[in-house]
Amino acid sequence: MPSKTPRTCPNGHQFYKSSDCPTCPICEQERKPQEGFLASLSAPARRALENKKIASLEQLANYSETEILQLHGMGPGSIPKLKKALEMKGLKFK
Repeated sequence: MPSKTPRTCPNGHQFYKSSDCPTCPICEQERKPQEGFLASLSAPARRALENKKIASLEQLANYSETEILQLHGMGPGSIPKLKKALEMKGLKFK
């Protein structure tokens, strides 16, 4: 198992990482939404939708489950959460 190396992000947060992933966990926690469907997702899944410019359930409904699962960072565990959020708004995947 790789050892964790100390890192400092551009915002000055200090943290340790064992991978070469540049994401600062402190910055990620600070920018996590407190409510809405994105708040229920893991950081990688949330970033996957953000990178695709999907910020609303209406935008999400324009995609199929298969298309969403193909996004880097989106795992199968996120689909039930997304389906539930869509259903609560009377929407569904394409």
